[in-house]
Amino acid sequence: MKYQIGETARVVVARFEDGDKVLNSLVELARKENIRAAIFYLVGGMRNCKIVVGPEKDQMPPVPVWRELSESQEVVGLGTIFWDSENPRVHFHGAFGKRDDVKVGCLREMAETFLVLEVIIIEIKGVKAQRELDPASGLVLLRL
Repeated sequence: MKYQIGETARVVVARFEDGDKVLNSLVELARKENIRAAIFYLVGGMRNCKIVVGPEKDQMPPVPVWRELSESQEVVGLGTIFWDSENPRVHFHGAFGKRDDVKVGCLREMAETFLVLEVIIIEIKGVKAQRELDPASGLVLLRL
């Protein structure tokens, strides 16, 4: 285990509106406000989501299992924002549900807001962390 200790800095409250691109909006906000390290909470609605629900097998590199959720979904989850060398990178895991069908997964590609999405970003200061490509997994992982 590796770790660093930081402190809470700014808290950003954002409302994404119907049709807003979720990942793009988070990246734009982090870039605009120069948020280099943060945790965020998200609650509301999404549609046209593409999530990863796990690897095919427990092996390296992992082969992702994708699910597309075209209908509107209720969503609750949390994620982190850390930069690679030049850009903010978002890592978000959430629960996505409609009627009695619920999935939990990692939002990696497309997603747009359905009606409204509330996002609370808690910036962390004093932590020097970034995302770097891990050759073994092929994923961009957190490095301390």
